[in-house]
Formats: sequence, C-alpha cells, structure tokens
Amino acid sequence: MARTAELLDGLRHALGPGGVLDGDSDLARYARDWSGDHVGAPLAVLRPSSTEAVREIVRRCAGAGVPLVPQGGHTGLVAGATPSEDGRELVVSLERMNRIRRIDALDFSMVAEAGCILADVKAAAAEEELFFPLTLGAQGSCQIGGNIATNAGGLNVLRYGMTRELVLGLEVVLPNGDLLEDLRSLRKNNTGYDLKQLFIGSEGTLGIVTAAALRLFPRPTRRETVLLGCPSLGDVIRLFGRARRELGDLVSAFELMTRAGVAAALEGGGQEPFTPPTPAYVILEASTSARVDLRAAVEGFLADAMAAGLVENGAMAESEAQAASFWRLREALIEWQVRQGRHLRSDVALPISLLPAFLAAAETAVRSLDPGLVLHAFGHVGDGNLHLNVMPPAGLADAAAEALLARCEEVVFDQVDAFGGTISAEHGIGRKKRRPFEARLSPPARALSLALRAHLDPAAMMSPGRLFDTPVRPGLAAGEAGG
Repeated sequence: MARTAELLDGLRHALGPGGVLDGDSDLARYARDWSGDHVGAPLAVLRPSSTEAVREIVRRCAGAGVPLVPQGGHTGLVAGATPSEDGRELVVSLERMNRIRRIDALDFSMVAEAGCILADVKAAAAEEELFFPLTLGAQGSCQIGGNIATNAGGLNVLRYGMTRELVLGLEVVLPNGDLLEDLRSLRKNNTGYDLKQLFIGSEGTLGIVTAAALRLFPRPTRRETVLLGCPSLGDVIRLFGRARRELGDLVSAFELMTRAGVAAALEGGGQEPFTPPTPAYVILEASTSARVDLRAAVEGFLADAMAAGLVENGAMAESEAQAASFWRLREALIEWQVRQGRHLRSDVALPISLLPAFLAAAETAVRSLDPGLVLHAFGHVGDGNLHLNVMPPAGLADAAAEALLARCEEVVFDQVDAFGGTISAEHGIGRKKRRPFEARLSPPARALSLALRAHLDPAAMMSPGRLFDTPVRPGLAAGEAGG
C-alpha cells in the first residue's frame, strides 16, 4: 500500500491538476460500462493530457508492477475497458487527449488524438466538406482510441469497411514506455510489416493508442433512406444481393429488423410502419457525392424489387426528419431491450447467404432450453453481422436467469460454429467472451498470439485478463518489453 501511495503521489505531480482521480465519487463513472452489466473497482483513474504523459504513466506503473487498463467512452459491452473487481488496476482515461491535430482536405486525411469523441471527429471532417464514415449508436460518447482498440464496426461497414480500413497510421505507447510513431497518411507503403494492424483490435493488450491518422472521404451530398417490409428473411437476403448489383457502391447501409423487434420497439410509442405488418423490415440507405440522380436510381431499384415479390411495402424518406424516424425505430428496439434488464447480447457474423438458416437453427436451439425465452434479431445484413439477443422469462430469479442466459450463449455459439461464423463481429472479446474465444483458437493461432503478447508485454501489465487469461507477472523487468 505504501508503494502504491508513493506511485500515485508521483503521478499527481507528473500529471498536474485533475490528472489523478481516486475519490469514490470521482471513480464511479469509470467503474462501469454503458450497459451497466460490468462493474469494477479502479485503484485510481489517470487522465493524461499528452502522449508524453502517457509514456510517463506506463514507465512508472511498469516499474511499480501495477497493471493498467486504457479506457475510452465506456461504451464497450464485453468488459474490455472496465477495471477488474479486485481494485488492483489503474484506469488510464484518454478523455483529455481530445485534439484534432490536423486535417488535410486535399489528402482526405485527419490526425486525431485518442480521446476525441467520434461525433466530434465526424463534425470536424464535415466542416471541411469531408466525411469520416464510422457510424455507431454510441458516437456521441465513444472515443476514437477505443474504436481503434476494438476495431469497431457500425452501420457503414458494407461500403467503407471496419475501423481497420479507416486507419492510415498510429501513435502508440508500448508497454515499456517506448513510442511507436507513424502518423503518415500514406495509402501505399509496402515496406515490411504493417505494424499498425497489430494494435487495431488488440483491446489495449499490446499498447495504448494515443493518436491516429484517419482516412476521410468526400462528404455525401445526396442521400436516400427507405424503410421496406419484406415477406421473409430469405427475401431480405435476395433483396440485398439485388441492391448490391443494381445500386453498387451507392448502398451505404442495409439493416435488418424482425417483426418481433419492431413490435417491441413500438411498445414505447410510435406508429406501425406498414399495414398489414410484414415479417421482416429493412432500412436501406444509399448516398453519394457524385452528380447522379440518386433518387431515380433508388426508385427504379425498388420498383423492380416489388415486381419481383421481394418487397411487400415501402416508404422513401421525404425529409431528414423522416429518415431519422426510420433509424429511430431501430434505436427504440435497443432501448426496449435495455429496459428489460439483464439479457444476452450476441454479436455474431455469418456468411450472408446463410443468415436465414442460421437464425432458424439458433432460435430453435435457444427455445428448446425454455419456451419462455424472448428472442430479438437485428443487424447489419450487408456484412453478415447479426445481433441475436435473448431475454429471460419474466419472473425468473436472478441466479437462475444468469445460468439460463449462459446456456443460451453456448447454444448460439455452437450454431455459429456449425454455420462457419464468428462469435464476435464488432464488439471484441474483452473479459466477457474470453473463454469461448480461447476455446475456438487453433493451436498455431494461440501460440502466435501469446508469443506476440509475451514479447511486447512480458509482465502482462497492459489490460490483463483481456483476450487471454494472462496472469500479471510484475517481477519481469519493464525494460524487457518491446525488446
């Protein structure tokens, strides 16, 4: 305890006013994630305001043998950035590192610090008539460093790719305090290993991202949003294939909701989209900055799709407010699920063509456990990402509900394996999915991953217990890391 107090005193001096928080009232908001499902006990919260301050933190904590957990906007859902319950981990919040260092409109690039809120990054790009396409429900609070550490996905992956495809360069503090710095905005650089890719999706286990060079695009000046009712999930998949062929890269989002999900979303108010209701719903968005008649292209596509029987009903947004109302329906479903209390959130990905068969098999397997379980599926059809969420039966005791949901996750993941999918499409592994993740790794993949981790962070001081069950080994010299 005396050594820890000495460490914190030294960090207070190094980080200045507001740099170290350790009062109970100050720590509360850093102890839990957005969902409220994961709650920890941080030893303290460190709030650096510069890359050099992050390096100082890492060097001091490595020397003292105190583990660190980088934290962004608290919007993760797998306990990756939530401190452990034992009170041994120091949270490193990047929230004060929130500067846009530069924007180059001719190069279509930006350099942003890790603590920048995603919505602010998007707004800064828009001021230059540019577009940063990463779009998430949590974009008003998530931070770009966390997006990078988890390789976030979102609504526009279909057209622009995951975060991995949007990062041109990184600045990263390694576990020994060294700085890996390459913020060049090059699209082509074929000189050896692409080291930035090691840290994108590493969930804070290999270093702390402090800044990133980001890829920007022309800001769309034309956008069409439509809400469609389809006869079946199979028709949704066929509709998607037609959209990709006929509208090409104009399609920027293609989102699925089931009838049960829409009905749940409407419980809090709102108008039934179509009468009669349809079994499946799609929100399709097309956008472009090119001088093309986008509306005519979308209308032609929809006319053909309805003639083919793939669409039973539809509405094209006539204003930004109406487009927002379509997206609001999807957000209302998520809010409804949160109001139900603890439930299983799954984040799986399958080959697009197999989504209908997977969903049918997974629903059958889950309901065989208890017919009172309530299932809702929605997701990003364009990239095969499905969120199959399960609510326990009403009135079930907490312990019994937890055990039942754990069993539900097992059977869902078994079906994912059977259909050649992945158990995490965009939320990452963290601590919550560590065991099923490790169980599915091939021996070569596991050996290579652990060798990389051991080389960069032999003491396992960075985000211990995330991804892998790596015990902290403070006896190893900090200077060995990154050797």
